[in-house]
Amino acid sequence: MKSSYKKLALLFPLALSLGACESDFDKINTNPNNSEVAQPNLLLTQIIRSNVTRSWDVAANMDGGLLIVQHWAKIQYTNEDRYSFRPAAIQALWDGFYAGGLQDANVVINQGKAANNASYQGVGLVMRSWQFSLLTDMFGDIPYSQALQADKFVSPAYDSQQDVYKGLLADLKTASDLLASKQGSIQGDILYNGDTEKWRRFANSLRLRLAMRIADADPATARAVVAEILGADNVFRSNNDNARLVFLDATFPNDNPVYETYKTRDDHRVSETLVTRLKAVNDPRLAVYADRPVAGGDYKGVPNGLLAADATALGLEKTSLPGIAFRRETSPAVLMTYAEVLFFKAEAIERKFITGVAATEYNAAITASMNQHGITDGAAITTYLAQADVAYNPASYKTSIGNQKWIALFGQGLEAWSEWRRLDAPTLTVARRPVTAAAGKIPVRFIYPTQEQSINQASYSAAVARQGADLLTTKLWWDKF
Repeated sequence: MKSSYKKLALLFPLALSLGACESDFDKINTNPNNSEVAQPNLLLTQIIRSNVTRSWDVAANMDGGLLIVQHWAKIQYTNEDRYSFRPAAIQALWDGFYAGGLQDANVVINQGKAANNASYQGVGLVMRSWQFSLLTDMFGDIPYSQALQADKFVSPAYDSQQDVYKGLLADLKTASDLLASKQGSIQGDILYNGDTEKWRRFANSLRLRLAMRIADADPATARAVVAEILGADNVFRSNNDNARLVFLDATFPNDNPVYETYKTRDDHRVSETLVTRLKAVNDPRLAVYADRPVAGGDYKGVPNGLLAADATALGLEKTSLPGIAFRRETSPAVLMTYAEVLFFKAEAIERKFITGVAATEYNAAITASMNQHGITDGAAITTYLAQADVAYNPASYKTSIGNQKWIALFGQGLEAWSEWRRLDAPTLTVARRPVTAAAGKIPVRFIYPTQEQSINQASYSAAVARQGADLLTTKLWWDKF
C-alpha cells in the first residue's frame, strides 16, 4: 500500500497549487489521439507477466519459499538461508502486489463489467484472488476488504485471515460462474490463450486449494466447498490444464526471472536436504531438479543456513545448480498443477469430504508430477511407487501426501512452504546457523513490511493484537498443528 500513500501525499499539495486553472490544465495536457484508460487486453498481459514473475522471483521464491522448505540453498550471501530476510525486499514484494498487480486486476474486473464481458471479469477475479492468497499465506492478516480503495481508505484495516479466505472462496465461485457463461472473448491472455474453460478449471482448482488449506481450521467450510467442487469435477483434468507461464525469450522482462537472476548472480544451489531425500528413494526427478557439478561427480547439495564463508568453501563448481529445466530463459513459471489437484483429492477422500480410493489418487498425483517433468516410463514409475518409503500409508496420510507433495512442488517455493506448514511433512531440520529472530525454528510467516508499521500503524497494531506478535514464528490462522 505504500505507493498509494505516497501518491496521495504528493498529489495533495499539487492539487492546491493548481487551484482554479485545473480545468484548463487538463485540457492542455490531454492527448486526443491516445486513450487514457488502459485497454483490458494489454493490462491482462501485464498482470499475468509481472505478477507471475513476482511470485517466481528472488524475494518470494528464490530467497524465500525455496530456501525455507529446503529445495534450494545459498552458496553465497547466505543471509536469507539463515532466515534474515531483507526488509527492502519484503517491502517491494508487498508494494508490488498491492500497488501493481491487485490494482490492475481491479481495473480489468471493472472494465469487464462496463463492457458486459463476463470472461474478463472472471479472469480478473481469478488473478486478484490468486495474488491475495499469496499475500495472506506469506503474512497472515492483510488489508483486504478496504484494500485497493485509496480514495476511501488511506489507512486500510487488516482483515483476519479467516475473513480473507471466506472472501476469496466466494470470489472464485463467482469467477467460475462468470467464466461458465462464456460471455465475451479474452484478448491479451498469455496464460491460456483466451480459453475460458481452462480459466474456469483454474478458478475451481484454486478454490479447491484454498478450501483444503483451511481443512484443519474450518473443517465444515472446507468439507462443503470441496464436496461441491469435486462433485462437479470441473477442475484440472490433465497436465494440459496446468496454470503455467512460458516465457518468451532472453530479453527482460520477457524472460524467466530465474534465468534473469543467473545472468549476473550465482548465489543458489539445490539443497542437501533435497538431494539426500531424492537419492534415498531413487527419484528420477533428481536429474530434472538438479545438475551435476561442473567439476564432475555425483549430485551434491548445499546444507541450508551456512555462514557465507563456510558455504563458499564448498565450491561453486563442486556443488549442484538447480536443473537447467528451471534456469532457461523460456522455462515456465508454475501457478498450479494437475498433480496438486490429485493430491488434494487423495486427502479429501481420507478426510471423508468425498468418497473414493485415496491411494489411487495419490499414485496418480505422483505419476502426473513425473509426467510434468518429462518422465513417462511407466515401468520405472510403477517401480518407484512400489517402494516402502513411497507407498501410500492411510494411517499417516498427511506424512505420505506431505512428503510427495514437497517433492512435486519443487520450484513453487511459496506453495511448497504453505503445504509444508499445513501438512507438517516432511520433517525438516532448522537451518545450520539461523539468525536470532528465528528463535531456532523454521519461519512460518514473513514479518510485515517496515513501512506498514509506520504509515499504517493503527491498522498494523490491531492486526498484531489479533493475530499474535509480528514474528517469523507466529503461526497463521490455518496452521493448526
